[in-house]
Amino acid sequence: MEYVYAALLIHSSGKDVSEEGINTILDAAGITPDDVRIKALVSALEGVDVDSVLSQASTVSAPVVSAAAPAVEEIVEEDKEEEAEESGMEGLGALFG
Repeated sequence: MEYVYAALLIHSSGKDVSEEGINTILDAAGITPDDVRIKALVSALEGVDVDSVLSQASTVSAPVVSAAAPAVEEIVEEDKEEEAEESGMEGLGALFG
């Protein structure tokens, strides 16, 4: 999710969303960037009118479908899977610790 937040932060500052920009923001936040995820997100956002998508998302109750939705959804799902794996490992540590 932090990848999408970084992209939105860059966009809101009026700059083009780039791999370097996302890397910089994630580094500043203390997050180790995953180059594959960053490339996928930047690629998915190419040609997408982010302002239009954001305005539709805030006024429409149904989910807004955009060109970036599948890639962003995949990134979010990967983050959820990683969090689930991490929490599962913490549980195993409690058994032996």
